[in-house]
Amino acid sequence: MTAEVLSNGSQATEPVSDAPPELVKSVATETEPNTATIEPKKEKEEKQQQVEEKPRESTTLGSIMEKNSSFREESNFLTDLMEPEKKALFELRSLVETNLLKPKEGEEGGEVKDMSLWGVPLLPSKCPESNNVILLKFLRAREFKAKDAYKMLEKTLQWRKESKIDSILEESSLGKDLGSTFYMSGVDKEGRPVCYNLLSAFRDEEMYQKAFGSEEKKQEFLRWRIQLMEMGIKKLEFGPGKPSSFVQVIDLKDAPGLSKKEIRIAMKEAVELLQDNYPEFVAKTIFINAPFWYYAFGALISPFLTQRTRSKFVFARPSRVTETLLKYIPVENIPVSYGGLKREGDSEIYGEGTGVQEQVLKVNSTESIEIPLPQAGTTLLWDLTVLGWEVNYKEEFVPSDEGSYTILIQKERKLCYDEKTVCNSFKNNEPGKVVLTIDNPTYKKKKALYRYKIKHC
Repeated sequence: MTAEVLSNGSQATEPVSDAPPELVKSVATETEPNTATIEPKKEKEEKQQQVEEKPRESTTLGSIMEKNSSFREESNFLTDLMEPEKKALFELRSLVETNLLKPKEGEEGGEVKDMSLWGVPLLPSKCPESNNVILLKFLRAREFKAKDAYKMLEKTLQWRKESKIDSILEESSLGKDLGSTFYMSGVDKEGRPVCYNLLSAFRDEEMYQKAFGSEEKKQEFLRWRIQLMEMGIKKLEFGPGKPSSFVQVIDLKDAPGLSKKEIRIAMKEAVELLQDNYPEFVAKTIFINAPFWYYAFGALISPFLTQRTRSKFVFARPSRVTETLLKYIPVENIPVSYGGLKREGDSEIYGEGTGVQEQVLKVNSTESIEIPLPQAGTTLLWDLTVLGWEVNYKEEFVPSDEGSYTILIQKERKLCYDEKTVCNSFKNNEPGKVVLTIDNPTYKKKKALYRYKIKHC
């Protein structure tokens, strides 16, 4: 009577601090988060004075990424904007109305042009709150310089027209063989959709050639990537207090190395296209299972990214994937493949409102999770993940009748950082309890997260 364990692994990573000194120095000087929202001169001087009074922090890659990971998406409520920011917003509104929407001399008809972007009218009076959200994206991308933001908006509209982006969702042939490399699943703690990008598929030479084998294929790949962006935007809401951006998780496990220049060039072009035409749509980009060579690649593309874009990057090594994702995404929304509790058919298995519980694993100790099954003929289902892994784990059914035998569901085994979330079930023929035993032999306190459901036959 042994239940099958359906493992689906997950790891987590933290900013790496063992990079070469020259690379650490390079990233340290380039990835400072952008704080260039407009501030009064006096306030800037006061902040500068506070900075000078603080002790100098060590410039390691780890400390920089930790600082960058604190980026929070700014408010889209007018009342939360500083006066210079409000002024820039009203100036951009005026530029849009007078230069973009107002009919030019000699044009047929004297009415204001009815233009929209991502379904939001660009004429402020038609949908002021949603319009503000869109315009603030361009302003923040250009440090609240209204004229620069207007030029960016103008170029985006021109690019969309020339590239026929408004009809791109109708192109069903795009990415036919690349669907497994991208999917959307769950939301983060702020309610923003989460997009997962798996680059391991491009290890396969046939798949690699389909995507990057020629200039034509590369352009098709880039167009497919834009299509995915437009699909993601369909899930957003443009209004104050509503999710108007998403989180991107890029899994670099088994990704092609630096020797594959075609993918390197394509990724650089994709980043530039998205940065230039989709400002402030990605609140956070989390690189997981990042191999060491990727930090060198990051240093190469860094000059092509704005400071604001770089400030949204988080890197996670294989041993810290789950812990890193948990900083931004609830455990029930993280796929089991990354140490979370989200798996296919979740809603049918657990329904709504199945709470996630936690068990602290003290240093060098053994802890037990006991789930009572007072009635015979019930089925227990459970999921469990351990932050930090490297523990010993077993599952048993202990009958209430002392004369019955304890049933070993899962013999003791070590759960390492490359494990998937434990997913298992057990049907009892007599009253008793299921006991999940976790032995933490390390000198680091850890935490187990789990949930369960009892089904009555």
